[in-house]
Amino acid sequence: MADKPTDSTISTNRRARFNYEILETFEAGIVLTGSEIKSVRARHVNIAEAYVQVRNGEAWMHNANIAQYPAAGPFGQHETTRPRKLLLHRKQLREIQDQVNRQRLSVIPLRMYIKGRVAKVLIGLGRGKTQVDRRETIKQRDAQREMSRAMRVKT
Repeated sequence: MADKPTDSTISTNRRARFNYEILETFEAGIVLTGSEIKSVRARHVNIAEAYVQVRNGEAWMHNANIAQYPAAGPFGQHETTRPRKLLLHRKQLREIQDQVNRQRLSVIPLRMYIKGRVAKVLIGLGRGKTQVDRRETIKQRDAQREMSRAMRVKT
């Protein structure tokens, strides 16, 4: 049998790196029901509006939209935007909670992917960018694009 890739990206939060300066990332497992994992494997996921909260020593992802799986029937369906528990080590949870409380950081899901047979979420600790920072990011990206165009034309 041919080996499958071990890391299959399902959904990315492209706006997260634009709106936030990501300081640190963590890999977390996610608790899903049967119809949810089927929908995730079918790539019917949107994490653009999602955020993570740490409460009572547990991490929860809110507003992640996992579409309903039609083959599950009317009684096997799940709520599309329900809070989903994230699985992290206790030490990681404490570190995230401390940094959120001390430095006023946000916890944002950056990417959802399948690793082996399980669904994982890459979450990041981020500090919100100001409008000036966002403009600077756009300027840098445009300058990089212009340099690459100039290099292509020369060769």
